[in-house]
Parts: sequence; structure tokens; C-alpha cells
Amino acid sequence: MRLLNNVVLFGLASMAFSASAADPLTVYSYRQAFLVEPILEKFTEQTGVEVNVVFAKDGLAERIAREGRLSPADVVLTSDFSRLMELVEKDLVSSVSSPIIDENLPAQYRSPNNDWFALTMRVRNVYSSKERTGKIDIDYQDLASDKFKGKICTRSGKHPYNVALVASMIAHDGEAKTKTWLEGVKANLARKPQGNDRDQVLAVKEGLCDVAIGNSYYFGNMMMDKNQKSWAEAVHINFPNQQNRGAHINVSGMALAKYAPQKDNAIKLMEFLTSNVAQGMYAEVNMEYPVKADVAPSKLVASWGEFKADSLPIYKLAEHHQAAVKLLDEVKFDL
Repeated sequence: MRLLNNVVLFGLASMAFSASAADPLTVYSYRQAFLVEPILEKFTEQTGVEVNVVFAKDGLAERIAREGRLSPADVVLTSDFSRLMELVEKDLVSSVSSPIIDENLPAQYRSPNNDWFALTMRVRNVYSSKERTGKIDIDYQDLASDKFKGKICTRSGKHPYNVALVASMIAHDGEAKTKTWLEGVKANLARKPQGNDRDQVLAVKEGLCDVAIGNSYYFGNMMMDKNQKSWAEAVHINFPNQQNRGAHINVSGMALAKYAPQKDNAIKLMEFLTSNVAQGMYAEVNMEYPVKADVAPSKLVASWGEFKADSLPIYKLAEHHQAAVKLLDEVKFDL
């Protein structure tokens, strides 16, 4: 494996490629290399198809738009739902007809037009201090309650993870109730929104707040990090809304690029990413929940217990995305 002009090349161990693998696939990825590389190496091992990957934290949609019909991108991997919607809104994706993907993915986790697909799930959890709060049965709505006055930590309201949560609240409760809820949550913050999800757990450990909002997979990643394990050990992970609609789900995903040069092999890769092999690798490496129903989460993730997920179709979040951003602006959540 070697680096060349920001492109990571896979499958170079042998120079004897089959005819079907003569032209490498190009993947544009918002997901990090440590997660993507092993999965794509496995795909190359099984198919003989090389994969070139461009990794970036930002700007891949703009790059594809700028490249236009000359774009080498075949498949785009995103770290969250907002990135998928950006690609759709910019008309940078193509619909995919694949019985394999249709069989592997529940309808809830793909576009009605088959122009994007979820690959992994994560829960937007509420973490609570073991020392001061204990494990709690909580709904998202409770975060606006007076009992949490000055006790909540969260990252920026404008982060895609929180925007998606607010969009789900609008989908269920309407804009007026969600605005009142946001105002209540803001009033209960222990500090100005800042940092990432792991920083919120650290803040709970350090006594800056008693509860924090964060994605589930960070809990597993912290447990596996010798420098952060004590942060995770200081909190309980709580799945919200278990007595009613279920916990909010966000997803990572994939889409076929609009001008994919290697469309057939691109679809083969997309099918592979929904397979038991790839889904299992996602689960083990990044502590996320597989979207394929018959693939189990990692043993560590499974140890947190089963939970009820919100049955709201993921595409419904897109319908309320702009309204969520508007409400966050109106309540000046980050100020």
C-alpha cells in the first residue's frame, strides 16, 4: 500500500490483474482510512478489483461538482447522513438498481429513489455520570426539564449529528414544540457547546456536567483507547425514548457518483459493502451497528444491551434538515 497524490492505492501485491480489474475503482471517502482500508482490501482480495481512495474531511461534494463529467469518482462514502443529502441536493449521485442491496438493506435505511444507502447505524445517546446521576431512563424531551438545569454538555448544535437529532424531533413533534424544547435544552447547558462527542464524556468525568449527548460508537472507541478508557468508565450509556418511539438513529452511507466511469464494478463494491463480511468489519472496527439485520454488533457493543430504534425512515430527516438549522439559529443555541 502506498500514497500517491493523496490517493491510497489498494491491491498492488500482484501485477497479474484480470480483465475485469484492469481499470481501478475510485472511491471518495469522508470516512477515515483506518476503517475503510481493511474493508476495501478485502473487496480487492475477493474480486481482484483495485480501489483508489481519496480521503478528505471536507469538500468532496464540491470537488465532484467541479470535476463534472470528468470526475474519476465511482463511489462516495460518507460519515453521516448530512453528507449524503449534500450529494443529493447538488445532483451528484445516480440511482442504483440492485436486488442484492435491496435484499440486504431495510427500506428504512435507503433512499426511496435508491440514490443513497446507509451502511452503518449509530444511536444519539445520553451519557450520565455513574458517580452523580447513575443509569437513567430518559427521553430526549427530558433534556429540557428543570431537573437538568446546568447539567448538560453537548457539542455544537450545528454539527450534523445534532442537526439530525433536531430534524427527528421536528418530524415527530412539529417545529413549535421543537423550538420550545431547544430553548429548554439551551437553558440547561452547563457550558457553551464545544468540542466533539468524546469531549462531552470527559466533561462528565471531570464534573463539569452530569449528562452529555453523544453518538454510541464513541463509547466503544473510548473503551478501546487506553488514554480515554477512564472517560468511558465514568459514565453510563443510556438509550433514550425506550418506552415510546425509540432512540434517534443516524447513519453513515454510500452513493454511486453521477458520472462513475466504472459503474458496473462500482455497484459490485456497493453490494459488497452491504454484505455480511463488510458489515461485520464495520461493526468490529468502529463499534457501529450494522444495517444488515442478520449481522451482529461487536461483543463490546452488544454488552450495552438491546435497544429500540426510532422507526422514522432516515430520508425523513432530510425533509426537516433546513427547518432544524433555522430553529438552531433562532434560539442561538451555540451562544
